[in-house]
Amino acid sequence: MNFSQKLKSFQERIEKHLRNDLPDSSARPSRLHEAMNYSLRAGGKRLRPVLVLAAHDLFPGPYDPIHAALAVEIIHTYSLIHDDLPAMDDSDLRRGSPACHRAFDEATAILAGDALIPLAFEQLAKGYKHCPELALQLVGLLADAAGSRKLVGGQMEDLLAEGKSPDADTLSFVHANKTAAMVEVSMVMGFLLSGKGSDDALLEEVAQAGQSLGLAFQAVDDLLDVTSTSEELGKDAAHDHEAGKMTWVKMLGLEKAMELAEEHTHRALGKIENIGGENKFLRELAEYMLRRKN
Repeated sequence: MNFSQKLKSFQERIEKHLRNDLPDSSARPSRLHEAMNYSLRAGGKRLRPVLVLAAHDLFPGPYDPIHAALAVEIIHTYSLIHDDLPAMDDSDLRRGSPACHRAFDEATAILAGDALIPLAFEQLAKGYKHCPELALQLVGLLADAAGSRKLVGGQMEDLLAEGKSPDADTLSFVHANKTAAMVEVSMVMGFLLSGKGSDDALLEEVAQAGQSLGLAFQAVDDLLDVTSTSEELGKDAAHDHEAGKMTWVKMLGLEKAMELAEEHTHRALGKIENIGGENKFLRELAEYMLRRKN
C-alpha cells in the first residue's frame, strides 16, 4: 500500500467511526447534536487522528488506537468551533463550509463545543476500560494538552498578541501550545497504545518528533494564510494577516518562514528515524504536512 492509499484508508476509518460511534443528530436535544455532528463531520485532513494511527503502527500492538484517534479529533473540533466565534477569531468559514456559529447560532456553537469536550474523554474511558491504568494515562495526557497551559493557553496568548509587534518568545509559546501540543499528544497516545510505553527513551523521541511536526505545521499555516485563497484553504484566507495576528510570516517574511517550517520538519524526520519501527508512512506524512496546500 503506497502513502496515498494508506492515508486514505486511515482517513476513511476515522470518518466511519465519526459517523457511527457518536451521538445521533436526532437524539434530544437534536439541535445541539446536529451542531456537534455538523462540525465533526465537516471533513478536513484528519491529520491529528491519522498521527495517532501512524504512531501506533510504528510498533503495532495490542490496543486499538481508534478511540484515542477519535478523542483527539473531537477535542480539535471543539477548539475550532470556539476559535471561530465572534469573541475569538471571528471566522465565517471552516473546512469549506460556514463556521458552526454561522450555520446555527453563537449560543448553539458554544454549547456544541462544550459538549464535545466530555465526549472526547468518554471515548477514552469507554474505549480502554479493559485497561484502567492505560485509560487513566491517556486521559491525563489529553487533558494536559488541551488545558490552560497548552491548547487553551496558546489561544489566550494568541488573542492577547493581536495587533502587537511580533516577538519570538510569544510566537514560540503560542505555536508550541495552541498547535504543537495537540500534534505531540496525538503521537504520544498512539505510541503508548502500541505497548511500547515503558521505553522512556523512545517515548521522549516520539514526543519531540510530535512537537517539531506541530511547529512545522503552524509555520506552514502562517504561510498559507497569505499565499492561498479561501477556496483552497476551506477557511478565510488572509484572516490572520487582517486580524493583526502574530505570525512567523509577519516577523520573518515568506522565505524565512518557509525555512523555519523545513527546519522543524527535518528535525522531526531525524527523530522518526531514531525511533525506528515501521516508520515509512510517518516519514512520508511529515513531508506531506510540509508540502500541503491547505
